[in-house]
This record gives sequence, C-alpha cells and structure tokens, in this order.
Amino acid sequence: MTAESSDTWAGWYRDPRGAEAITFLSGGGRIRTEVRGAAYEGADFAALEPVDGGPGLAGCVMEWDMPLPMVAPGKTQQATLSCLLTLSDKGPELSLTLHWAGAAFASGIAGGDFEEALGRIRRQLPGDTELGGRPLVGA
Repeated sequence: MTAESSDTWAGWYRDPRGAEAITFLSGGGRIRTEVRGAAYEGADFAALEPVDGGPGLAGCVMEWDMPLPMVAPGKTQQATLSCLLTLSDKGPELSLTLHWAGAAFASGIAGGDFEEALGRIRRQLPGDTELGGRPLVGA
C-alpha cells in the first residue's frame, strides 16, 4: 500500500462472546479495524494492536475476503482471496485461499505473515499468471 491508496474489506470477528461484522481499512502501510468499539491498527493483520490502550486481540478469529485481479497473458480476470486469521496464546495462524478460474489455491496454515502466506499461493499459480494490483499490506 502507498500513502495515496486505500482499500476496505468487510469481514467477521468471532470470540467466545459472539460474532460481529467488522471492516478492515488499509492505507499508508497500515491496517485498521474496530472491534466492539475499540480501534486496532498495525502493519499487518496479525500485528493489530489497540490504539488507545484497550484490550489486545487474543482468543479470536477474523475472516474476510479480498477481490484480487489475476493477470495472465492478454487478459485480467477477477479472483477472491479468502483469509482466516486465528489469534491465540500459541500466536497467530493465518490461512489464505485464492479462488480463481474454478480452482482453489491454499497457503496452508502459516504464522501471521501475510506476504509469506501469499507467496505460498504465488508458487502454485501457472507460470504465466500472477496476482495483479498493488501490495495488500505493508509497503
């Protein structure tokens, strides 16, 4: 992400107290969301920290979908990246699945590093195909 660009993605937050709809906002190299009235921000989804000293995120699951362009020679198609992040005492566990052209490309369970998980998916794509657009987090 660059300071000039921003994206938003709708998702869900779940913990033992229940579930609620959330929205992620990315821009300026940061990810932001709000859960039960508390704001969180970080350089990556798994690095979200309370903005005003509220409770940290733990014992919860967040999930969201991101539309992504897939670029192949001569054409661009739309794909969906489904994201599932579990935050527990063991640390973050991230699972990404790219749905494109009738196939699913999964990262498996990774630590909390979004780019590492996305790299696992990139290595599964046909050689002449790549994820289009700008970086999704960080940058």
